[in-house]
Amino acid sequence: MRESRLMQSMLLDFYGELLTEKQRECYDLHFNEDLSLSEIAEQSGISRQGVWDNIRRAEASLRQIEEKTGLIRRFTQNRKAQERLRDKLEALRVRCEGESRVLAEEALELLDSFL
Repeated sequence: MRESRLMQSMLLDFYGELLTEKQRECYDLHFNEDLSLSEIAEQSGISRQGVWDNIRRAEASLRQIEEKTGLIRRFTQNRKAQERLRDKLEALRVRCEGESRVLAEEALELLDSFL
């Protein structure tokens, strides 16, 4: 199954600096700028096959790094947990009054600074 564009962008954001300059450029232009292989080849001064090879190698490297480190997986899990926590704090804030409500609002503000 092909990864979503969001996942491909996240892979580049998290690990792009570990790629070669050409791999990073081709991958970025293809997935973030939505350029065709021919457009990238013309812009980069390499063959269409060279562009395809750079993208394929970059994607393989990025996936391998994610498999080993799991940074994106953990980031996504943490983000979902923060959103669930925010929902619960918001529900609590609505039900509370006085000092408890102020504490819930402060906790929401603090949590929002992470999101």
